[in-house]
Amino acid sequence: MFGFSKEQGIAFLLLLILVVVCPFVLYPVFLMNVLCFALLACAFNLLIGYVGLMSFGHAAYFGMGAYVCAYAAKVWGLTPEVCVLLGGITGGLLGVVFGWLAIRRQGIYFAMITLALAQMNYFFCLQAPFTHGEDGIQQVPRGALFGIFSLANDRAMYVFIAVLFLFFFLLIHRIVHSPFGQVLKAIRENEPRATSLGYRTDDYKLIAFILSCFIAGIAGGAKALVFGIATLTDVNFETSGEIVLMTLVGGMGTIFGPGVGALVLKGMENYLAGIGSWVTVVQGCIFVVCVLAFRRGIIGEIGARLKLVL
Repeated sequence: MFGFSKEQGIAFLLLLILVVVCPFVLYPVFLMNVLCFALLACAFNLLIGYVGLMSFGHAAYFGMGAYVCAYAAKVWGLTPEVCVLLGGITGGLLGVVFGWLAIRRQGIYFAMITLALAQMNYFFCLQAPFTHGEDGIQQVPRGALFGIFSLANDRAMYVFIAVLFLFFFLLIHRIVHSPFGQVLKAIRENEPRATSLGYRTDDYKLIAFILSCFIAGIAGGAKALVFGIATLTDVNFETSGEIVLMTLVGGMGTIFGPGVGALVLKGMENYLAGIGSWVTVVQGCIFVVCVLAFRRGIIGEIGARLKLVL
């Protein structure tokens, strides 16, 4: 089912158990934060891990999704599922524009174009009236799911975020293991050969880029509802760097790696908060260790040692 191998099925079952059990052990808001960033990292991994495109601008789609979702919830009074969907659509539309401008470039040129466009988006958010500049959109109500089930309680909100994460996690897995996903892998490995076989590689890359941006917008909208705020931090380039770090630490090109990377980094931010800005230094040290000792990331190395595909 869903195209899982035996090993992936066991890993997914373990993931389900953790999603169900963890809120009884850990703080639900922390877990929701991890799930939102795990979804964002999975969206980014779809692009870099399976297409080979390094985007330094995913914070733009994440942050704009958060802003639009927060505005729709606070000003328009829409239900949370509609607000999150609007956040995803915003990320996807932004991906159409940015992707059309950047997708014909490769390597460092593609990365720099996405970074430049993301910074333009940051300054737009800084000046746009609806974002309220440095104050952001605050006191965003969580609302009631389908207008019936209130999400004011953290446990209820956790269920919504967990279901959202699992749905898009399975969707990404299905995309990767579909014929479309096989073409993406072919482009990653040898784009000229894929072109010679008759595939319009730019079209495939653009579609993958838009899908990644859409899911990033969903993650941003979900985070805005969890914390009741959307700020410039969500669209800042530092968030884009953090997404890259999560993916590399967890395992680029693996299904479960980005989620593990998000858990590691957000766990450090939460439980090492007492050391202040030194958290960044610790994260940098871990990144260096991973690059030197775990070239494939945590999940990538585990899979390679056990000869599994995770």
